[in-house]
Amino acid sequence: MKYQILLAGFGGQGVVFLVKVLSICAAKKGYKFLGTENHGMSQRGGSVSSHIKIGEFYNPLIDYGQADLLIGLDRDEALINLPYLKKGGDLVVNADNFPEIDANEYIVDANRLAEEGLFDVKGLNVFMLGVALKNVKNFPFSVDEVKEAIKDINPKFAKANFEILDKAMNYGEN
Repeated sequence: MKYQILLAGFGGQGVVFLVKVLSICAAKKGYKFLGTENHGMSQRGGSVSSHIKIGEFYNPLIDYGQADLLIGLDRDEALINLPYLKKGGDLVVNADNFPEIDANEYIVDANRLAEEGLFDVKGLNVFMLGVALKNVKNFPFSVDEVKEAIKDINPKFAKANFEILDKAMNYGEN
């Protein structure tokens, strides 16, 4: 298993929470895991990005054109980090529109869905993770593994996060 994920958003969106979820999933499967966090001015709403490598890697930073998956919790942050995504990779982005690129694009206006009451905006990160779980064919973890990791982090909020994850997994299906 070798898989590289870049998470991009801004302070308060829960990028670091997603890193924790994915690291727990990797540990439980016995995969090696490297991750970095670039916080910048995160406490003031600035850029936050994390490079995650699952498998036999020795440098935690993803090189340009090497990420298998880019999850953008914000359209602009996804655009800034787009050079890291490999051609034919997967892009999961919270946006109302996005330029066409050489990737598998999964564009969901999660901000609008939260405003319409589908889920609490505090769960945007979990919602976008659910979009990735649903659509990215080679995602390294199952829904059950992700739910277990979420519960391990904070059982008190697990049920609410499971509901958001399920809404993302069922979004667009009637």
